[in-house]
Amino acid sequence: MTEEKRYQVALSLIPHVGPVISRQLINHIGSAKDILETKSGKLQKIDGVGPKLIELFKNTSAYLKKADEILSDSSKKSIEVLFYQDAQYPKRLHQVPDAPLVLYKKGQGNLNVAKTIGIVGTRKATKYGNQVTDDVVGQAKELGVQIISGLAYGIDVRSHKAALANGLGTFGVLACGLDSVYPSRHVSTAKEMQDKGGLISEYPIGTKADARFFPARNRIIAGLCDALIVVEAAKKGGALITANIAHSYEKPVFSVPGELGNTYSEGCNFLIKNLKAQIYTSFKDVVEELNWDLIREEKQKEKAKQIKQLEGNEAKVVKTLFEHGQQMALDQLSWQSQIPLNQLASVLLQLEFKGLIKPLPGSEYKLN
Repeated sequence: MTEEKRYQVALSLIPHVGPVISRQLINHIGSAKDILETKSGKLQKIDGVGPKLIELFKNTSAYLKKADEILSDSSKKSIEVLFYQDAQYPKRLHQVPDAPLVLYKKGQGNLNVAKTIGIVGTRKATKYGNQVTDDVVGQAKELGVQIISGLAYGIDVRSHKAALANGLGTFGVLACGLDSVYPSRHVSTAKEMQDKGGLISEYPIGTKADARFFPARNRIIAGLCDALIVVEAAKKGGALITANIAHSYEKPVFSVPGELGNTYSEGCNFLIKNLKAQIYTSFKDVVEELNWDLIREEKQKEKAKQIKQLEGNEAKVVKTLFEHGQQMALDQLSWQSQIPLNQLASVLLQLEFKGLIKPLPGSEYKLN
């Protein structure tokens, strides 16, 4: 824990000093430590800082004491504390005006992966809604898309479970501190998610779930995704709030159309009718909207270019793999390529560094 981290957390704890004002203060003064140690006269000259806020800054010792407790308890629970200027803080949230100054993260996943989608919907998912969710995530598997949702009942938790089943990273955004999981029934799912994804919250350890926090939580889901898919939703509820926020952020919003008269299709149909969402028919809609197919084509072209430039034993190995189903055991690869095992190891290592092959369990290798 750095000294500056104490001040960053302390700044985030001061009531009525939200992320917008905090960023203004940082732009004018510098670090969080500098802000909390700045004299009142200098603070008064900054737009948005009045006498009431200045009064709050006079009690910095109490906030620092609380920050120390949060940092100590977070460390014991393996919870990372990310300030908005940290490299690990999600870059997508930099585009959100009121994104949290501090985020709490638990899990091994990376919040700055290349592709993400948010999936939200009703807590009372139907059989059809669950099937659509499974299909969406199953189709996202090929592109290695990270799944973002809120770990709530229904569509949310279904999307997390589908991600786990397909080997995809997935993050749940919680409306409580990360020392607990809400709803508690999803504790085991939350634990599984932490291997390739995890949990995040803007609320420090010890914060209990509260109805007031859920709408704020939804802006983080909207901010973290490249596109949002609403699977099933009533006319009122968190899914529509998230969709409206994502629409205001100019994120592509997709809505799965449902049958007329179905309560949990009314929200989806409403979004389409009011031009706040596109009709979702397959994952291809998302891929085309985000140009992910073009990105994949570019990567494939770049890889093909790399392969053409290979020479000697590296070219032999790639050619041999192509000719034998793109995956082979080490000894078979040595025999078919006519490269001795003592030379083959270094060749494979170089190809792995170039991202052209991937080692597998059991001393097997495949084209990447």
